[in-house]
Amino acid sequence: MLINLNKVVMPQTTQSLENSYNKTILVIESCKTKSQLEGASKMIENFKNLYKKVGYSKVLSYSLDRAIKLKRL
Repeated sequence: MLINLNKVVMPQTTQSLENSYNKTILVIESCKTKSQLEGASKMIENFKNLYKKVGYSKVLSYSLDRAIKLKRL
């Protein structure tokens, strides 16, 4: 029974990770002011803290950092 629960949880975690990543990218892209970018930076930190526990890829972290850096330019 426990094995079945693990099989159900993992796809939800992966889907949740993908949804959170996509929403974070959309927030970054929609920023128009410095204060909005500061909020997006906090959102990135929250994303990293939350998904660090489930072992997300470092590539996602790099991608988010790069997206906000490019938006600030």
